[in-house]
Parts: sequence; C-alpha cells; structure tokens
Amino acid sequence: MSQQIYEPAVLFTGREMRRDTAVLVEDGWITAVDTPAALHEKAPEAQRLRWENTALLPGTVNVHNHCFQSLLRGLATDRPFLEWRDQALYKFSPILTPEDLYTGAVFAFSEMMKCGVTTVSDFFYVHNDGAESDEAIIRAARDVGIRLVLARTMYDWDGAPAGYVETVDQADRAVRSLMQKYNGGADRMVTVMPAPHSLHAASPEMVQAGHQIAVDFDTKFHIHVAEEPFEVEGVQKEFGRRPMELLHDLGVLDDRMIAVHCVWLDDHEKQLMADAKASLAYCPSSNMFLADGITDLPSLLHNGVTVGLGTDGACSNNRNSVFEEMRMAALLQKVSTCNALAITGQEALEMGTSAGGRLLGLPAGRIEPGCCADFTGINLEDLSLQPLYDNYEQLLPNLVYGMQPSAVDKVVVQGRQTVEGGRLLGVPEPVVINSVRKLMQKFQDAE
Repeated sequence: MSQQIYEPAVLFTGREMRRDTAVLVEDGWITAVDTPAALHEKAPEAQRLRWENTALLPGTVNVHNHCFQSLLRGLATDRPFLEWRDQALYKFSPILTPEDLYTGAVFAFSEMMKCGVTTVSDFFYVHNDGAESDEAIIRAARDVGIRLVLARTMYDWDGAPAGYVETVDQADRAVRSLMQKYNGGADRMVTVMPAPHSLHAASPEMVQAGHQIAVDFDTKFHIHVAEEPFEVEGVQKEFGRRPMELLHDLGVLDDRMIAVHCVWLDDHEKQLMADAKASLAYCPSSNMFLADGITDLPSLLHNGVTVGLGTDGACSNNRNSVFEEMRMAALLQKVSTCNALAITGQEALEMGTSAGGRLLGLPAGRIEPGCCADFTGINLEDLSLQPLYDNYEQLLPNLVYGMQPSAVDKVVVQGRQTVEGGRLLGVPEPVVINSVRKLMQKFQDAE
C-alpha cells in the first residue's frame, strides 16, 4: 500500500482554515484528516511531505471545457457567436486528426493543471475519425495526469461539419461502447457520460437517447441550454415551447441533467430546473467573451440548483483557470445585480471545488476521508496573496479575488504529484509548446 502524509502550513478545506492539520492518503484516496502526530502514529511507515509556506486546498473542478479549442485560441476574437463559430470551430476542426486532437488535449490539460485544475469534464464532439478521436482525448488526460469526465457528444444537425454529425443509432452505440469500456471499474481517472449537444444541434430523439444512456448507466448527462437568444427563438419557432419547457416535455429534465450556460431562461424555466434538481455548469468568462448575456445565478442558487464552474473552450474564454472563473462568477453577478452580496467569495470557491465534484457525481473537490486525493498547493509567499492574514475570513478573499496563477505551486491528482514549483512533472512544457507550434503550420496552410 502506498501511503503519504501531507503536512501543509495551512489546510484550507473550503469551509475553514486549519493549522497543525495533516492529510493521510492511501493508494490515492484520503483516509484521515488529523494532527500530524496522530497520523504518524496511525501510519508510521507513510512518506512525510512537509509543505512549508503552503496552503493545501481541494483541487479545482472544471465542469465544462472543449479541449481541442485551445488550438484555436485567438483565431476568431471580438466576433458575434455565429461568426465566431464559423470562423474558428467550423473552419479548422474538420482538418484535425486524432494526433492533432491529442496535441490540443495535452495542451489544454497541461495549462489547466498548472492553474490547479485536477478534474475536467470535456464536452467533446470532433469525431473525424470515430472512436479514435475519443481515445485521443482519454490518452492525453492519462499522460498529463488529470482526472477526466469525457462528455461524449451526440450531434445530428447536418449544418455542422461532417465530423460532428452522427445518426441517433450511431451516437448511441458509440457512447455506450465507451461507457462500457471505461465506467464502473476501480480506475476513477476516466469516466464517460453522454452529452446530446443542445436543442439546436441535437434532435429530440438524440436528446432522449442521451438521457436513456444516462439512466441505463446511472450517470449524469450534459447538454447546452439557452446559451444564445437564437437557440431560444429557434426552439419556440419549431416546437412552440421554451428550451427548458421542451426538455421537460421530452422527459429528460431531471436530476441527471447538467445544463450548460442557461443564460436565457425565464422564471418558469428556472423553477422547472430547480424542481427537477438539475445542475448548472456555469461559464461566466465565456458568456462575457461571446456576449451571450448573464445567467441569473442568485435565483438558481436560492432555489437549490447545484452550480459548478467551467472555463468552456479556450477560444471562447482564452484562459483555463477555475480560480479565474470563481472571480468572474462573483464579480459579474455583483455588477449585474448591483448587489455586493449576490455571490460571495465563499459561494464562488464552493462552486469551483465541492459543488463541481457533486455535480459530476465524483468524490472530488473536498478534503475529507473517502474523497480522491486531489490537492492544489498554494504558495503563501506569492505576492498576489499579500498581505497574508492568519484567519479564514481574510485569506479567503485573497484566494478568490486576488490570487494569480503564479501562486499555484504544487498539484496532486489521485495521490500523484503532477506539478512542483509551478512546473509540470509529466509532459515537459517545451514538448507541449513545440507540438502546438508544429500544428499551427497546418492551420496556416488551411487559410
């Protein structure tokens, strides 16, 4: 059995700050949280890891990303949504091979890791080479060492590139095959979930098929909902219902649903979502970048909707940090409501850690026995955390509102250290950068 005792200067659980507290990890799982002396007595042979000047936090959980989009960062900025989609996604994704997708995923996951992300849900829909494309993303996650939820997308709108589009039967078989391969085993590093893309890119039959897979495998499912006004208008025109109403009528609005964005819901839809105990993957930076609008987060939280934070793809955000999304979520809601208490730093931190794990159905984002040993080690001497206060109430705001990525000093995923001194320990950064640069020549040739 592999045993480690992590002894930070400060343990920051998300609810409290504790000194003279250590964490015992056995075979990648947290088994005890107690004083160092008590844990040494409990596990005298364990490796001791003294993390001086370090705050040990739960690893952050990125509940919505499109990893291949990191390759497209900066290619279609300052554009309306549909123009951005056509000039970036639809233009370049058709030329991506499995190795290109692997490069993009390693790039995205490496950047996330350096920002303290230990779990990512990747909403993946570029199937130019069928299952080989999915396997490229899974291989990249394993090589970087990040925990992956592959939200395997189901897409049958023929206005999209051919590599996105499948029949309902094709998508159903592909998702079930991946879930049978990766779900339910002892390895919690890879989980697959169905993800009918949206009501504008997946037919009602495709959405229902995705939901049925989630029921059969007892998982959640992901779907974009009401991100842009054109989606709401299109659904109303075709079905005479608003998006959440249609999802309710289709029988798929329940506690398995992870709805992404939910910017343009009316009050009735918000109540339907809350009553069904559906969850929200909230991507504030992406919503701002694409001028989507502002999700009414306070009312959803008030009605008991679980909210996690996502970065979305790096070409509709340009950053891959959940700590950044914590800051953006709180500030955007404060200014949109003119209420300084609309979303607090405490709520933002929970959305980026424990709520994200709960939303994905994973024992992640918390430091307590029975949870994955996923940690972010924050350098308490980083300038962005100064002045350093010796209490939770004053350190919390600096973590959420002031901290820069330079403060992320160490990262651990499932008991394996992946970052030390702010540098990746798995895939070397120069290798990642060189692979991306080589691929950019391919993009230039496609212009």
